[in-house]
Order: sequence, then structure tokens, then C-alpha cells
Amino acid sequence: MKTRCFWVSDDPLYIEYHDKEWGVPVYDDDRLFEFLILETFQAGLSWITVLKKRENFRKAFDNFDYKKIATYPESKYESLLQDAGIIRNKLKIRATISNAQAFMKVQEEFGSFSTYIWKFTEGKPITNVFKKREEVPATTELSDAISKDLKKRGFKFVGSTVIYAHMQATGMVNDHTTDCFRYKEV
Repeated sequence: MKTRCFWVSDDPLYIEYHDKEWGVPVYDDDRLFEFLILETFQAGLSWITVLKKRENFRKAFDNFDYKKIATYPESKYESLLQDAGIIRNKLKIRATISNAQAFMKVQEEFGSFSTYIWKFTEGKPITNVFKKREEVPATTELSDAISKDLKKRGFKFVGSTVIYAHMQATGMVNDHTTDCFRYKEV
């Protein structure tokens, strides 16, 4: 039996996410946007709740096409509020639309969102050496700095905890604990 990070339950969805996605460096703008939106909706909830609704989010938000999302009319916003397949939080849905707009402005300035976000780590993942649950932080000085910069650029629901979770999910930091079989793989 494989040893996994402390937060992984026996739910097959969680196991697959941990084993195949979490902590793998992501440099593709489409995927970075998807993770940013999913992390936004996760704020205050458990990650498994978001994972179980991920396919519904893909359908509801046009496969996370930020170009489409940025132009959603009020009628689309209203229909999202009625979609029981997603997390129906008014502020998070509004933030998704405005974050798509801010995302494209970052792309205009830096050529890609990936170039922008990865500059904070000089383009390489930061590998941490955490042995126990208690050692893994919820925020860091770096996530504080990224959060502050994103907010300055008009992003919403991008507090330091959300950003650190995004950094973990997209492999900007490798926070697999040292006993996890994935620690050396990413």
C-alpha cells in the first residue's frame, strides 16, 4: 500500500487527484485559470466538495474558458446562481467573472499568466521538506506577496490561503510530505 500525504482520504476521487495532479507543475494558462477558480470556490469549504463538483463547474463555466467567462452577461450570472451542480455563492461567481477579466489583463502585460505567476518562484517549483502535518503552512510570505499583487491587479477571493493552496495544486511548491510516495516524483 502506498503512503500518501496526511490529507488524502480513502475517497477514490481524492486519491486520483493527489496521485496524478496535486503538486505537478502547471505552466498552461487554461489549467492555471481552472485551478484558480476551483481554489476560489473552495475557500471556506473542503476540497473534496469542489472535486466532486468539478465536472459540473466545467460545464457551468464553459470548460473554464476565461475569454467567454470575462464577457458573461447578467443573464448568465443569474443562471449560474440557479445551478445546483456548482457552489452557488454570489460573490464567488461574480469574482470568477471579474477574475477572468483580470487574468486577461495579466496575459496582455506579461504574455501569459504562467509567465507572471511563475516569476515569483523564478520559474521553478520550491520543494519543501515537511515530515508532519503540523509543518505544512496555510500561508507563506510568498503567498502573501502574490495575493497582494493579484489584489492590486483587480483579482478577488485571492487571499493568501487561497493562493498558497493554488501554489500547492499547481506545483509551484512541492508540499508532499517526505513520507509520501509522490514526494520524489514531482
